[in-house]
Amino acid sequence: MIAVEDLVFDYATVRALHGVSFEVERGSVTALVGPNGAGKTTLLRCMAALDTPFSGRVLVEGEDAHEEPRAIHRRLGYLSDFFGLYDDLTVRQCLRHAVAMHGVEGDAEAAAVSRVAEQLDLVDLIERRAGELSRGQRQRLAIAQAIVHEPSIVLLDEPASGLDPLARQSLSDLLLGLCDEGMTLIVSSHILAELEDYSSHVLVMDQGRLLEHRQIVDSGGTRQTLFALELAEPSNGLVVRLTGMDGIAEVEAPDATTVMFRAPIDAAFRRDLLLKLVSDGVPVSGLAERRMGLRDIYREVASSDEGHT
Repeated sequence: MIAVEDLVFDYATVRALHGVSFEVERGSVTALVGPNGAGKTTLLRCMAALDTPFSGRVLVEGEDAHEEPRAIHRRLGYLSDFFGLYDDLTVRQCLRHAVAMHGVEGDAEAAAVSRVAEQLDLVDLIERRAGELSRGQRQRLAIAQAIVHEPSIVLLDEPASGLDPLARQSLSDLLLGLCDEGMTLIVSSHILAELEDYSSHVLVMDQGRLLEHRQIVDSGGTRQTLFALELAEPSNGLVVRLTGMDGIAEVEAPDATTVMFRAPIDAAFRRDLLLKLVSDGVPVSGLAERRMGLRDIYREVASSDEGHT
């Protein structure tokens, strides 16, 4: 879907991206996290074919973003952190202008405006000027402008910045809805707990380098976590047995009576696993969840990186 290959970007006095490479799966929601100055915005702008890298390339559905930027813009929606609106235009006029920029005209233009106004809950505001909207309403309008041409990929840079808790929850619901419609999303944010609600993957950046690219939801849409299986006494062959079970991954035994593994966060899965192990005579004394949210992943990766600097 999206392939970033050895991307390097230089400003006048500093290198902002150092050979960044990764691939984004179709239909995924990727959380892009890292401290201020990590290179997140620069990366998004290069992916959106708005900035040209010093070297490397971005492929969107097989096309080079910087050789065919207009073709990429038709497939992609982008919302910058500090977005602007035409305050003297009505919501309808803003949306008509946004969709017309992508060459949509006539009945198709009107249909696109109506569709996205309904989708973003802007119908009651359609004749109100953008300058009269609240912060949350302006954010919804900005996102509507980014997706009015029905892109397959949407890049959002700090979309929850400045929103109150209710508006943030509304935004989370919206992004989940866009994902359900088949859009591929990359969302940069400092609010890691909020990103957990809808992200399937995480990209961790610092000082222009990619530290981690990890899947946090399996291909079936099931969120996974780390478990610790405690044993009353050692059980020979348990690691091999667990490794061969569906849904279980990354099995390891840090000591003779503990086995760690990743598995779905699902009560029925845990029940069935415990029933099977006990019926097979495994001396299980406990099963504890060691859930790793985005904050835990970020702390783990950041701590590991500090240890190598």
